[in-house]
Amino acid sequence: MTQDIINHLNICILELDDQLRLLFLNAAAENLLEVSGNQVRDHHIGDVFQTAGELESILFDALITGQSFTGRKVTFELVSGHVITCDYFITPIRSEAGTKAIVELYPLDRYLKIDRDESISTQQQITRQMIRGLAHEIKNPLGGIRGSAQLLERQLATEDLRAYTEIIIAETDRLTALVDRLLGPKSLPQPSLTNIHEVLERVRTLIELEADPDLEFRTDYDPSIPEVSIDPELMVQVILNVARNAMQSLEGTPSACLVFTTRVDRQFTIGTTQHRLVAKIDIVDNGPGIPDELKHHLFYPMITGRPDGTGLGLSVAQSIVHQHHGLIEFESRPGSTTFSIFLPLELST
Repeated sequence: MTQDIINHLNICILELDDQLRLLFLNAAAENLLEVSGNQVRDHHIGDVFQTAGELESILFDALITGQSFTGRKVTFELVSGHVITCDYFITPIRSEAGTKAIVELYPLDRYLKIDRDESISTQQQITRQMIRGLAHEIKNPLGGIRGSAQLLERQLATEDLRAYTEIIIAETDRLTALVDRLLGPKSLPQPSLTNIHEVLERVRTLIELEADPDLEFRTDYDPSIPEVSIDPELMVQVILNVARNAMQSLEGTPSACLVFTTRVDRQFTIGTTQHRLVAKIDIVDNGPGIPDELKHHLFYPMITGRPDGTGLGLSVAQSIVHQHHGLIEFESRPGSTTFSIFLPLELST
């Protein structure tokens, strides 16, 4: 009965002997550490954590002194390669059978992401309001410049002189188009129940037409995902922006690969709202990864890692997804970058 209760706890519980061998992991710990309790039972804790040196030292101190230890916002690398951030609490237990240690892990990654996403969302809203105000102020004189150039063109007698007014008009149109892109979509989403895989397949077809023939495409779809209430045209724009960025980052990458994956996540928090079910769309590439200096500003307008980039694609994509009450997140390291698009499913019912 006691073990059954522990297995139903959300707290991650590990039990270790005095040699730091794993005696028991509850279900929450198995899920967090991405291991099976049966497979790692009697294994050393170093077989679960790649970077367990400091934790091992603290565990031995706790077992020897009988003192409890607490760690805050500690980063661990798992054998799977994933990195997790946790608070932990170590409790040594002495009995006639020997000394054991109970380790409680409190994963923080989701909470840290929620705080980070909320902060970024607030900053983006402020930035977008400033940009909208500035963009409208820019568009007014641009219209005047273009109209004046057209009137002047009619008064000029030679083609050589008209060439200058044509340059003014062309550059004014280019700036107007840039300002329009800064402003984002001109209309609100028109949602309808849509099969998300049809949207993904449409994007995949478009990307394949642009991509290098050596680029490998893979899909891993969950066919059980119900139809989602989205504007399909706007969602094509979102996924196309993300996938095109991934494709361009793969230039020069040996065995370049782009993967589209769909899954359902449960009890997922977006902003301040916890959703019972969300559709998760992953776009994964095996490119060089996103530079560290760009990671905290990636969704801001005009931020780009490419010399020829405008830095508007991800900003517009995040804005559209927010209009659908969703969220875009990413994780990136050399050799693996994943952009995840989360869309609430309960809105479609």
